[in-house]
Amino acid sequence: MGDILPDLLAPGLRLVFCGMAAGPHSARVGAYYARPGNRFWPALAEAGFTPQRLRPEAFPDLLRHGIGLTDLAKGQWGVDRVVRVTQADRDRLHATIRATRPQALAFTSGRTAALALGLRRVAFGRLAEALRPPGFPPVFVLPSTSGSNNGNWVRNGYQQVWTDTAMALGFAHRAAS
Repeated sequence: MGDILPDLLAPGLRLVFCGMAAGPHSARVGAYYARPGNRFWPALAEAGFTPQRLRPEAFPDLLRHGIGLTDLAKGQWGVDRVVRVTQADRDRLHATIRATRPQALAFTSGRTAALALGLRRVAFGRLAEALRPPGFPPVFVLPSTSGSNNGNWVRNGYQQVWTDTAMALGFAHRAAS
C-alpha cells in the first residue's frame, strides 16, 4: 500500500512535525490536518512557527518556513487510537529522519511519540537526550491538535507547549491579528 499523504521533506529542515497517520478527512482531501476543528494550523501561527495561519491545502508552503511533515504510519488512515503501528513503520520513520537530518523533530501527540520511540509514555516538551534514538536531532512532544482534544486545549494550557517549542527552536513569527 502506498502513502496516504506524501511526505513534505527536504534535507536540513529546521523542524519536521510527525503525526500518527492521516485522519479520515485528511485522507479524503489530500492535505495534512485538514479536518475542521483540528487546531494544527491555528496552533502553528499562534505559536510563531509561521507568520500567518495557513490553510491545510497550502501545506507545501511550510517548506518555505523550514518546516516539514510526515506521519508514523504512512500507509494507513484513521483516528489515532485505531491506527496499528508496526516495527516497519518505526524503522521507516527512523531512516527518514536520519536521511533528511532536520534540526529538530516534533511529534504531534504523546501517543505518536511513544510508539515511534518504543517508549511506554512520554511527557510534553523536549524529550531527554538519553531517550532519543541514535542519530536523531532534538525531539519535542506536543499535545495533539485533534478536534477530539479541544476540551483539553485551553484547560491544560496546550498552546503554551507549542509556543515554548517554537521559542526554543528560534521561530520568531507572530500571527497577524
